[in-house]
Amino acid sequence: MPRSPRAARAARVIGTSTAAVALSVAAAHTALACDISDFSAAVVCDSTDTGVIRVTDKDASGTPATISVYIQLSMPGGERLTGTETITHPTAEGVSVDFNPHGLYPGQTFRVHVKAGDQVDEDITPNVVVPDMTCGASSSASASASASDSASPQPSSTDDSASPTATESSSPVPAASSAPSPAGGGTHLAETGASNDTTAFTATAAALVAAGAGIVLALRRRGMRASR
Repeated sequence: MPRSPRAARAARVIGTSTAAVALSVAAAHTALACDISDFSAAVVCDSTDTGVIRVTDKDASGTPATISVYIQLSMPGGERLTGTETITHPTAEGVSVDFNPHGLYPGQTFRVHVKAGDQVDEDITPNVVVPDMTCGASSSASASASASDSASPQPSSTDDSASPTATESSSPVPAASSAPSPAGGGTHLAETGASNDTTAFTATAAALVAAGAGIVLALRRRGMRASR
């Protein structure tokens, strides 16, 4: 039985609408599909001021994801699993998990692998390299040292050599002796500048002069007697 034009038109409209709905659902599913670009990893300081590797999942589809972190060893191709965590209910705003593989040190390299259903099974690129950063006790010690340096008193500008020490100021000053110098000593006479030797020479000279005068006087008297 042939269709009426009205029935044929209605069938075309229903078919077109169904196809449009199918395409919309497929597009929405594609937009919400989990992808490796929804994941990120970085080294940060957590709420306890400890260095950790933080992996964040911003998958809007809510697909559960298992995160595995491997440390890269010095030998070629060598690595070791350091931890595994599961994000069960990711959101578009982001859900994070932290890894602390027995302490982080600058220069360490980690590979972060993501497995989310049958949609994602690959690594976050590039690998995570621990930067030269300070968290925890090291940062506290640095802050304490800086505070201690700023609070320490500055050295005094007063010249200590200009003020006498307690020992110097309290040392007794010897008093000048008032006792007379013993006789026969070698002490010089301060008032005249003479000495005991000078006095002896003067006395000897005076005696010689007196003796000479006596001889002259005696010879004169003898001459006067002879002339008489």
